[in-house]
Amino acid sequence: MQRHFDAAFGVLLESPCVRTSEIEKLDELEAVLGYYFSDRALLVQAMTHRSWAHEQVSPRQQREARDLHNEALEFLGDSVLGLIVADYLFKAYPGASEGELSRMKHRLVSAPTLAKTSKELGLGEFVRFGRGEEKSGGRRKHALLADVFEAVTGAIFLDGGLEAAAKFVERGLGDDLRRANPIAAAAADMLQEKLQATRQPVPRYTVIETLGPPHKRMFHVELKWDGGSTRGEGPTIKAAEAAAARAALQLMESEPTESSLA
Repeated sequence: MQRHFDAAFGVLLESPCVRTSEIEKLDELEAVLGYYFSDRALLVQAMTHRSWAHEQVSPRQQREARDLHNEALEFLGDSVLGLIVADYLFKAYPGASEGELSRMKHRLVSAPTLAKTSKELGLGEFVRFGRGEEKSGGRRKHALLADVFEAVTGAIFLDGGLEAAAKFVERGLGDDLRRANPIAAAAADMLQEKLQATRQPVPRYTVIETLGPPHKRMFHVELKWDGGSTRGEGPTIKAAEAAAARAALQLMESEPTESSLA
């Protein structure tokens, strides 16, 4: 793997679209991840998009590009991430039903959640993209940001095992994991499924007001979707979001002819 590592950086240094300072960025990236690799070749591969890899080889050697980009690590990371989140939820909510656990897991490993986490960590700034993908705004694309989080999870799993990967995932998802709630997940998922069924964008939740002392907070959330808006309140942000989602579902059911979902 050391030769793979050297070769990867040899290509990196020779690439006209990547600065040599990218090598120094590995130290910065590891600090962001909270994990330091024994085999940095895995980290390099995790942060390499297929568009970059295919620009480094001739048309007759496209199969070699597979050894450079992160899609295989993304595949592995998707399964590792699912296991880590499932294990966390199983232990955190021993009384939850299979359906409730599945809904919470589905939301936590969804592309929007992973993209948000990846953006908060700033992972997009470290990814190697090809010239075309770079010009098209690849660093800001939610799907690609979600893929990178999965790839990094897979790379850490291979380098340090399941415990190291779990620490990264739990640190990265942080508040989303701790705020997971069976009731909130049910209402939010039902609303999202209803909107997706009519090809509408995902609902947008915004905290508009926070009241009360630190030990007795009350959050007020506004929910907007194409065609309407509702508000909800609760002792946590997730509870307030759930209240807003339930209100939205009730509104849609009571006014089907006026709703944009008709």
